[in-house]
Amino acid sequence: MIDRYWIAFFAAFSCVVGVFDASAGDADPLYRVCVAQCEKTGCVGDRCFPHCKFPSDGASLNRPWYMQEPLYLQWKQWDCQSDCRYDCMVDREKDRAALGHGPVKYHGKWPFKRVYGIQEPVSVALSALNLAMHFHGWLSFFILLYYKLPLKQDKKPYYDYTGLWHIYGLLSMNSWFWSAVFHSRDVDVTEKLDYSSAVALLGYSLILAILRSFTVRDEAARVMVAAPLIAFVTTHILYLNNFKLDYGWNMKVCVVMAVAQLLIWAIWAGVSRHPSRWKLWVVVVGGALAMFLEIYDFPPYEGFVDAHALWHASTIPLTYIWWSFIKDDAELRTSNLFKKVK
Repeated sequence: MIDRYWIAFFAAFSCVVGVFDASAGDADPLYRVCVAQCEKTGCVGDRCFPHCKFPSDGASLNRPWYMQEPLYLQWKQWDCQSDCRYDCMVDREKDRAALGHGPVKYHGKWPFKRVYGIQEPVSVALSALNLAMHFHGWLSFFILLYYKLPLKQDKKPYYDYTGLWHIYGLLSMNSWFWSAVFHSRDVDVTEKLDYSSAVALLGYSLILAILRSFTVRDEAARVMVAAPLIAFVTTHILYLNNFKLDYGWNMKVCVVMAVAQLLIWAIWAGVSRHPSRWKLWVVVVGGALAMFLEIYDFPPYEGFVDAHALWHASTIPLTYIWWSFIKDDAELRTSNLFKKVK
């Protein structure tokens, strides 16, 4: 869970510093001329894009509806504007390299090399690995509870946070799935799904941190804690998707929730003297060190691996350790509750 605190924090931070449509690359007059000519002619040098007969917004000028670009093509291949921007960017970067200049950002993003149409292949692969790690952690947690630890007479686990962690596992996998999709294709809908999933996971993680650290077991008390936070997170997601995708406001919301739950877990680890508290500290410190990968934002090496991709890589072992702590906590509480029953 802790790894997702940093993910949400830096995803929000990246929103602010990385998505504004004004960077050194797209301010280059030669780049602008190249894109403008490509959108008119459909060609960059000797490379032409047949689908440029369709405008980038998906509506065909002076053409009937059945001549518009099919939806499956809109997803499978990049639209005219995106292809023009990409090829013009590639040409300008070659010219800059020949003059001894380093890469610059275009429309808020570093110049990545596409692989089979995937925009950031390394980040996609690492997001998928994070998803796999959460699936492995959740599955091993499930097997531990239902097949290795003692169960109640009604075949339910003694661990009183089982359902909460199941939901957390599903939300984590959902968040990493949309992260992979967003890095493969950065469009409006994938951006909103990625940010919404991250915010939903972050808000739920805050609820879970409060419930576990304060040992809230009564259902009515859990509802009282969760209801206002669920209402706030839901309202925030609706605001981002239906009113305005305000990156600055989203950053503030994510930072507050991330810092709050990080402090809760850190303090609880020291106060409770949990036998596996060292795993909590490893994840907290590891997440703090991974922060520098986002602060030190450097161009992608060979057009593939940038600081953000390395940060994704750093969360993989942290995820393994975090799920290991969750399983240790389940074993400890199950043992204590089972002894009380006996």
